[in-house]
Amino acid sequence: MPRIGDPAPAFSAVTTQGQIDFPADYSGKWVIFFSHPADFTPVCTSEFITFATMQHQFAAYNTELVGLSVDGLASHIAWLRTIKEKISFRDMRDVDVTFPLIEDVSMEIAQKYGMIMPGEDSTKAVRAVFVIDPRGVIRAIIYYPLSLGRNFDELLRVVKALQTADRFNVATPADWRPGDPVIVPTASTCGIAEQRMDGHVDGVECQDWFFCTKQISADEVEAAIRVHPAGQPPDPAG
Repeated sequence: MPRIGDPAPAFSAVTTQGQIDFPADYSGKWVIFFSHPADFTPVCTSEFITFATMQHQFAAYNTELVGLSVDGLASHIAWLRTIKEKISFRDMRDVDVTFPLIEDVSMEIAQKYGMIMPGEDSTKAVRAVFVIDPRGVIRAIIYYPLSLGRNFDELLRVVKALQTADRFNVATPADWRPGDPVIVPTASTCGIAEQRMDGHVDGVECQDWFFCTKQISADEVEAAIRVHPAGQPPDPAG
C-alpha cells in the first residue's frame, strides 16, 4: 500500500472516458483518486451523484476526479446511464457523470493502491480516497468502510487546506476553513521563539513559543489557490 509522500503508483487503464495513463495524464493538476465497492449499489450511487454535482467545485481548485471499482466497463456504463436517467438524491437529478471511472476486473490497480481489505471484503474495494498533487505525489489518504458514505465537503476542504499549506508555507488547525487563522511553522531557534513571544513578529500571535497563528483572509486564500480565469492555477513562484 502506498503511503503519504510516495509517488502515486503508475498504471494504464480503460475507463468510461477512454484510456488513461495515471498519474502522467494529470501532471500539473491535483487529483482525487477514489474507489467504490460496486456498481448498482445505493451508497455508491449517492456518492457518484454527489461527486458529479460537485465536479465543477473541485475543478475550480485545479482538481480532477478519477474513480475505480472492480466492475467491468459495460457495468460502469450501464450504471452511469441509470444514474442519469432514473436516480435522484437530495434534489440532485439527471446527473451526468463525466469524470473517468476505471475498469479493474483483475483488481490489479485496487491491490496496488491497497483498496482491497479482506477484513472488510475480499472481492470489493473499500471507499479509499487518495489526494495526489500536481507532481504525482500522494498527499492525503482517507479510508471508509463499505457501509459509510464519504463526506464530500470534507474532501473539498482537504484539497483547499493542502493547497493553502503549500502556497503560504503554513499548517491548518482543526476544522480549518478559508479565512480561519493558520498555524505558522514552529520556531526553529531560541531567538525566534523569544521574538515571537515578545510580539516582535508582525502579524503573528503566539499563545506560547510553539503555538503561533496568523490571519490569512478567505479572499487571499481563494485568490491564491483558485484556478485563474484563463484556466491555469496561480504561479507557485508568486
